Amino acid sequence: MLASLAYLVAFSWRVIGGLSGPAHLLMTVIIFATWALFIIDYLVRLSLASDRVKWFRTHLGTLAIALVPVFRLVLLLRVLTRVPGMKPSAGTRLRTQIMVYGAGAGMLLIYIASLAVLEAERDAPDANITSFGDAVWWSCVTITTTGFGDYYPVTVVGRLVGTGVMFSGIALAGIITATLASWVFERAARGRDDAEPATRAQVRQLLAQVEALSAAQRPAHPDEPGGPGPAQS
Repeated sequence: MLASLAYLVAFSWRVIGGLSGPAHLLMTVIIFATWALFIIDYLVRLSLASDRVKWFRTHLGTLAIALVPVFRLVLLLRVLTRVPGMKPSAGTRLRTQIMVYGAGAGMLLIYIASLAVLEAERDAPDANITSFGDAVWWSCVTITTTGFGDYYPVTVVGRLVGTGVMFSGIALAGIITATLASWVFERAARGRDDAEPATRAQVRQLLAQVEALSAAQRPAHPDEPGGPGPAQS
């Protein structure tokens, strides 16, 4: 968490402060040092996994943090997913986490994208994104796929940042929309348990109860303890 915060502070200071000389070099060293920590941590954990393919598929969030270290700070929002005195269902808890973490990741993405595009565009010829305010406005417009066109990147790096922001915005919008749809469906189905589909866990539990009842009613084998003995003549 401290490495992620150091990365964010160093990157912000280097871009917004317009540093040069030794100060710029120091911030760059901090950025790459903290970034290297996350990359090494991810590679070591991947190499130690017994099933690397399965670990890779189930730890995509860890990969995202390794690529963009500031996403680690999203975990600080965990406290907002817990409401004191309430015992929400598993579905409600999951939806709350998705909404809170999604909003936090979206804000961090806007901030980091603003820094990245400003650093790439500020000194480019014919650039129109030359201040942090312009960069934030561009990031907000891009992540929502609105596309006013008043500000746009002219460098290759800036356009790559814009592409990533657009795809991330589409993904976040889809996740949040699906979460809201799930909440609306649950509210509409409340009080109508007969119309709700059974979960796999409920089916397995029901099958286990049926098997237990069947075993209790099945006549014992003659050789089993408590079973009827051999027929007497």
